[in-house]
Amino acid sequence: MERFKSFFKTSLIGGITVILPMFIFVMVTKWLFVWVTDIIRPITSLVVTQSHLSQFIADALIIALIIISCFIIGVIVKTKAGQYIHTRLEKRMLRVAPGYSVIKETVMQLVGKKFPFSEVVLVRIYENSSLLTGFITDTHKDGIYTVFIPTSPNPTSGYIYHLKSEFVYHVDISVEEAMRTILTCGTGSGKIIDSYLKQIAEK
Repeated sequence: MERFKSFFKTSLIGGITVILPMFIFVMVTKWLFVWVTDIIRPITSLVVTQSHLSQFIADALIIALIIISCFIIGVIVKTKAGQYIHTRLEKRMLRVAPGYSVIKETVMQLVGKKFPFSEVVLVRIYENSSLLTGFITDTHKDGIYTVFIPTSPNPTSGYIYHLKSEFVYHVDISVEEAMRTILTCGTGSGKIIDSYLKQIAEK
């Protein structure tokens, strides 16, 4: 009987671990599609009226056109003329919208194109052995580091600390790898800890 219970429990959990991520992925994809289609609804309604296409096909067509437009703009921005125009537009945006730079930095982090961090570190901010994963954002001549400690699983918010070098431990891991551990609530942090323990052993 105990063997059957164990078999039933492990099989049920195994099935949940397979189905639940797929279900969540489908629900998130559906939510994103509904969110985007609500935004472009005025355009798709016009397309449906003019071409007599179904609402779904009109939504898919407009989304495809948006993706193609983003690709074309990305190609143009890589040219000298495109970079010049982009720079001028950004300067104008910054004049009328001071929060534009913050929004841009957040978007750049979300798409994984830019991280405003120079190095991954473990830091001690309390007078005990507790360690926090952080990112160096600035260094100072007096041996003090400015470190950003992100919250998990949302790395766009967090806390800024100014710490002496003895409380900062540099670890051999890329910013991208460390950011993934933040997004996954610490899963995959073994490489960070191994690098830290190796440093301690060498001292």
